[in-house]
Amino acid sequence: MKTKARALALAFGAVAFGYYLWHGLTFQSDSPYDSGWVSWQMSLPIIAMTVVPMVFAFTGDGILQALTGANSSEFRGGQIGLGTVKSFHHTGVTLNDQPQVRIEFSVEGADGKVFDSAAKMIVPLTELGLLRPGVVLPVRYLPGRTDKVEVDLSGNSAEAQRAMNESMIRKGFTTKAKLDIAERGIPAQAVVQSLSVPGEIRDGHSKIELGLVVTRPDGSTFGTRAEKFLPPAAVGNVQVGRIVQVFYLPENELEVVLALPVNA
Repeated sequence: MKTKARALALAFGAVAFGYYLWHGLTFQSDSPYDSGWVSWQMSLPIIAMTVVPMVFAFTGDGILQALTGANSSEFRGGQIGLGTVKSFHHTGVTLNDQPQVRIEFSVEGADGKVFDSAAKMIVPLTELGLLRPGVVLPVRYLPGRTDKVEVDLSGNSAEAQRAMNESMIRKGFTTKAKLDIAERGIPAQAVVQSLSVPGEIRDGHSKIELGLVVTRPDGSTFGTRAEKFLPPAAVGNVQVGRIVQVFYLPENELEVVLALPVNA
């Protein structure tokens, strides 16, 4: 869509200027005061000089997505990857007083390969504080092209969750059995009674072992233990005394899955 819009704008500009020049050069008049250069045709290049820059501005990276609330047609069918924010900065462009930012990502593709890329998007001022290094966002990318991605705007949380699950399995953070518990299990709250850190590290995530007291839906409780790999910033969410969300299967209360937000 962006390419077509820009091509049409350029074509209109070329036709407008071409017609104006042709009319001025070929115009013939018997009056010395009647010039072919000053006529209604003069409005065509003026309109073109207004329309063409506007089309290029509004079809810039991140601008069209902000106006439509959807990814560009080029990336709409792209693959889902996981983009970890490395840094970001303002580009100097704003839309309705909302800044455009360029975000530098480390992207993990669907095949597990990692590459550096970047995206431009309009970020509301109220959400700018949530954008920080280490935040993980679902992104759309094109296989074979690593220089550019788009933050996924499809709202397809299931597809993003699948990408996250596959990544966690590849890195050894979880198993298919635990994901099955998270999908089919009973949600419950648990209190952290103990916390230990064995010292094992995977991909910058520390292994933690928790002693939990889980409250069943009927109000009764049971004790169990759980293991999870967490980034350093998330360890504070599982300190002793904290209430956490868990999932379990009634037929196997020894196996409990801890649920924490991705960007906790």
